[in-house]
Amino acid sequence: MNVESLPLARLSLSMPAELVAQLDAMVTERGLPSRSQMIAELIRHELAEHGEERAGVVLAGTITLIYRTESGRVRQALAQAQQAYLEEVISSQHVFLEDDQSLEVLLVQGPSEHLRDLCDELRKIRGVQQIKLVTTTALLPPLHALLDPKDAT
Repeated sequence: MNVESLPLARLSLSMPAELVAQLDAMVTERGLPSRSQMIAELIRHELAEHGEERAGVVLAGTITLIYRTESGRVRQALAQAQQAYLEEVISSQHVFLEDDQSLEVLLVQGPSEHLRDLCDELRKIRGVQQIKLVTTTALLPPLHALLDPKDAT
């Protein structure tokens, strides 16, 4: 179902004029057609973060890492940590940056507590400088259809 076909509900908000001015400036800077679109994006972000805090909620998202690449030790430790979470790590993309740094983005999906635990394991690795989990409550479609063995023939 596409977003335009979803039923809309009207919401009236009261907030300080300075906050509205800052919101309008952000809407303009981002080239959005309305405050409503910006507010909906902000709410979606907060709902996903709220889901990260609740056990058992399955989320999809990315983990972005910046780390020092002075030796293969860091990449090996990252690979071992990811291997321990094979069910959650869908894929990864790596690129070398300037100043002996690397950027890695992991596509992940799984229970919120597993994603948090994975981030904690990655964060512990010496050389990791920044890490950020960004999630959504929308999930990836099943990667493999489970077939009844009788249907495979």
